Amino acid sequence: MASNEFNVTIDEFDRASICIIDDNKINLDIIRAILSADKAYIIDCFLDPIEALNACKETQYDIIIVDYQMPKMTGIDFIEDIKVYESYKLVPKIMVTADKERNVRISAIQAGATEFLNKPIDPIEIQIRIKNLLELREAQLKLSKRAVFLSKQVDDANRRLLAAQEEMIFRLANAIEMRDNDTGEHIARVASISRFIAEGLNLSEQVCQIIQIAAPIHDMGKIGIPDAILKKPSSLTKDEWSVMKEHTRIGGRLLSHGDSDLLKVARDIAMYHHEKWDGNGYNLGLAGEEIPLSARIVAIADVFDALCSQRPYKKAWPLNKAYSEIEKQSGIHFDPKCVEAFKKSWDRIVKIY
Repeated sequence: MASNEFNVTIDEFDRASICIIDDNKINLDIIRAILSADKAYIIDCFLDPIEALNACKETQYDIIIVDYQMPKMTGIDFIEDIKVYESYKLVPKIMVTADKERNVRISAIQAGATEFLNKPIDPIEIQIRIKNLLELREAQLKLSKRAVFLSKQVDDANRRLLAAQEEMIFRLANAIEMRDNDTGEHIARVASISRFIAEGLNLSEQVCQIIQIAAPIHDMGKIGIPDAILKKPSSLTKDEWSVMKEHTRIGGRLLSHGDSDLLKVARDIAMYHHEKWDGNGYNLGLAGEEIPLSARIVAIADVFDALCSQRPYKKAWPLNKAYSEIEKQSGIHFDPKCVEAFKKSWDRIVKIY
């Protein structure tokens, strides 16, 4: 890691910006004159606190100096109002006051004041306080920049890891589908349709992505089904069908005990994607929301693509006929909300065929 990745350089910070608010022009000119002796500061002065608040929307100041007694709002009010701006929550705020009452100072501290200056202003004191607070501000910016940099590094690492997991899962799913005489296009389409449905349900981007990545191994358990059954070109006997149905249990076992969200979702999909909304699916006979949402989503994508795909024992259905079947099975085989999300994504689904 380069040492300057998260440091604030001198060029970035050598012109600290200071915002001064005081309704008394003489006081404003005095503070400006004292601080202008140091050429390192860019100073903006405001007689009107409302105008200053509006300026803070457009300009990021490094220090705020505000008078306590003003006609439109007090310095405490100003400090309270500026905290609404996220970028000003940690900016040092100095309150100038002739009032030495304890309750005023306590209220100012509660509002977010960092320091106090008493009137009349002592030139040496204000210069020292500004210098100290700018050092604090510089350290704060360095920490903030470091946090952003490290967060980006973590995000990049997570993206690379997820991409690697996605590639491994897709290759594994392709190997499984090749045993089932499939070209691999089925798993790609199921993954895409599953994502469309998840997005139609307004699930988060992270959840949509995980479902899309996990969907291709919905038939993971077929790895444990004998070729004589898996590749049989005609209809299965009752006993053969009982064996075939075990692929959900096998897939669930193979994917169990994973720690990552991806493996947990993949396990749910493999285990439950043949359950039905009305409870007449297999192998556990779960119904309604007992079935994990990820499995309910993939169930629609899997059935729809199976209907639209040619098999040794059947012809491919036209898209509109398959659509009608999904619609007809709403509330029977499929979760009605997932069916609505499927229908909402219809134009996108048609494009992948």
